[in-house]
Amino acid sequence: MIRSELVQKLSQENPDLSLQTIDKIVELIFKNIVDCLADGGRVELRGFGAFTTRGRAARTGRNPRTGDEVDVPAKRVPHFKPGKEMRERLKVRT
Repeated sequence: MIRSELVQKLSQENPDLSLQTIDKIVELIFKNIVDCLADGGRVELRGFGAFTTRGRAARTGRNPRTGDEVDVPAKRVPHFKPGKEMRERLKVRT
């Protein structure tokens, strides 16, 4: 599902709200999640999962086009851990 599909689905489920209002709500939610993660925080959505960041050490990489060595600086990357309810719903039933 992409963002526009999410907005459309929410619009169908909440016909009393305008499309612009729903779009602003979705934008605010995503912005707050990103801002919290950028500050080193954690975002937990019960029944869904938790977003955190993890550190990646600096390393030497290679430019795939030229093969030259390139220094890759340390950075933080987003990480998602699904909640128990989501894991249970996604289990393959055989």
